[in-house]
Amino acid sequence: MDEAGDSAPDEVLDAGPGRRAPTRTCIVTRVAQAPEGMIRFVRGPDCAVVPDLRGKLPGRGAWVSARRDAVAAAVKKNLFSRAFKGPAQAGPDLPDRIAAGLREDLRQAIALANKAGCVVAGFSKVEAAIGGAPGVAAVIHAAEASPDGRRKIVAALLRRHGDAISRIPIVDDLSEDELDMALGRDHVIHAALVAGAGTNGCLSRWRRLRSFEGAAAATEEPDPARTGRIG
Repeated sequence: MDEAGDSAPDEVLDAGPGRRAPTRTCIVTRVAQAPEGMIRFVRGPDCAVVPDLRGKLPGRGAWVSARRDAVAAAVKKNLFSRAFKGPAQAGPDLPDRIAAGLREDLRQAIALANKAGCVVAGFSKVEAAIGGAPGVAAVIHAAEASPDGRRKIVAALLRRHGDAISRIPIVDDLSEDELDMALGRDHVIHAALVAGAGTNGCLSRWRRLRSFEGAAAATEEPDPARTGRIG
């Protein structure tokens, strides 16, 4: 990745993964924030702007708030070229590429949680896990899940948690095919995370994807369109 001498001021570019400051400055908003709420970008040998979702790629990096609209603004205003003080090619598909990368991170996290025994799949098993001990840490629906199936899961959550249902995240950002791939089985429509190794990392990746897309996460009241409580 780019390590040329055309560097920007220290408050814009970092010095590489080995020298990380506690805060970085977004090249769009010019606001300093913790790296956890941002996305790092480096410039490749071909001058292409590469998202460094895990913050480990070599070379000097520019940072953008981890939101789709912020990345789109950086592309539209040619802010990567200004930050790197040289050619930096970032196409309009960059936000979509980042979203795809975050979805892949979430899929891999679910796969790891599954290997650790922290995922149950199938409507009956999910319903039983909700009512059993210790309960579920999150409910997972395929994006194609029917409103009827969602309503029944919500009913089980309400029986167990009552008004505290909003504490249970509803993860429905992945397709049936993506869940099938993550869990190594066919036709996964409903699943759930139970407490254990990998659960927190999985939810952290989910929240990052939701935040990037500007959507609600686990601390908000369930969205009727997502839970199936329509009408």
